[in-house]
Amino acid sequence: MTDQVLLPALAAELRVVVGKLRRRLRQEAHLGDFTPSQVAALTHLERAEALTVTALARAEGVRPQSMGATVASLEVLGCVSGSADPTDGRQTLWALTTLFRTRLSASRAAREDWLADSLQMQFTLPEQAELARAAGLLRRLADLAHTAPEGEPKCP
Repeated sequence: MTDQVLLPALAAELRVVVGKLRRRLRQEAHLGDFTPSQVAALTHLERAEALTVTALARAEGVRPQSMGATVASLEVLGCVSGSADPTDGRQTLWALTTLFRTRLSASRAAREDWLADSLQMQFTLPEQAELARAAGLLRRLADLAHTAPEGEPKCP
């Protein structure tokens, strides 16, 4: 028996397992059902503090009109609020509301608590150490810059 890893099988297994873990963590979030585009906009706003619809659209590679609809839906839900851009009053800067930031923080804490409790109760200390090493490798994998292989079509 060889220790050689079958990369296509590993790639498929990682995709399935990471997706399953992601869904499980989402169940622990208790934040409601957001569309992928809403989640993307909220993530950018959490990191950047405040952005225009145009900047959000550019960051996600979508048309400003599409992002405008996404931001409008988030405003209706009370997740974001807009204010005049101090450098250009014609533009609106969008930011997470204080209430939503509080909900987001509580949701993140609930997911981390579930994960920490699960790790403690279901995994031995050596397994926990192995998962810690794997987490570093997964971070490195996730941080790779996305580049399409030669000859693969690139979406605009």
